[in-house]
Amino acid sequence: MSLKGKVALVTGSTSGIGLGIARALAAQGADLMLNGFGDAGMIEDLRAGLAKEFGVRALYSPADMSKPAQIAAMVAEAEAKLGAVDIQVNNAGIQFVANIEDFPAEKWDAIIAINLSAVFHGMKAAIPGMKKRGWGRIINIASAHGLVASPQKAAYVAAKHGVLGVTKVAAVETANFGITVNAICPGWVLTPLVEKQLEDKAKQQGTSVAQEEQAFLSEKQAMMKFTTAEQIGGLAVFLCSDAAATITGAPVSIDGGWVAQ
Repeated sequence: MSLKGKVALVTGSTSGIGLGIARALAAQGADLMLNGFGDAGMIEDLRAGLAKEFGVRALYSPADMSKPAQIAAMVAEAEAKLGAVDIQVNNAGIQFVANIEDFPAEKWDAIIAINLSAVFHGMKAAIPGMKKRGWGRIINIASAHGLVASPQKAAYVAAKHGVLGVTKVAAVETANFGITVNAICPGWVLTPLVEKQLEDKAKQQGTSVAQEEQAFLSEKQAMMKFTTAEQIGGLAVFLCSDAAATITGAPVSIDGGWVAQ
């Protein structure tokens, strides 16, 4: 399919899943508004590299996803400079683990703000333009933890369950405006962060990375394979396609059988 002429805003897209999705959308011709934290020079190289590799326009916004006004300003900037926000991928997220009784209140507030509230504020800003144009694709990156729980992840699990709830509400409200709203629910994804964690654990335990990978995967998933950011990007492209025009309000699992058990 072609997304040429469409504009995609992807939050948390300077690395990991978000970058994988941005690359997949750009490969189909979509112009990009990137967002995320990182070294300014690295981000500029990334932005320029994507624009050159895929022949698309690419901008970057440093908007802080915990700040509603900055989220609205980022959407407005994309509409002003790129012409629209046709595709919105709400991906930015953070994590912290602790038992509930030990969970710092400020960590709870931060995770809810970035992983859940930012999704609401992003959709609130983007939906009016999508309605006006009669077409839109919103993809919220949830998690297997939006469907099931794990210990020590109270804020993350609560936020991702909330993402599924607000996804369904937005889908129902926009169902007859040419807009679809869906949530992708990944299991374990082999991001640079996870790779480093596995390498560190292998060193600590005196084992191999391959052994640590198998132990990590078998704890949750039926399938002993990581999902890749590229595969999630491919799923996002499909959800933007005409073939997915009546898929809306759906949590789409890509989790190696995690929630099937």
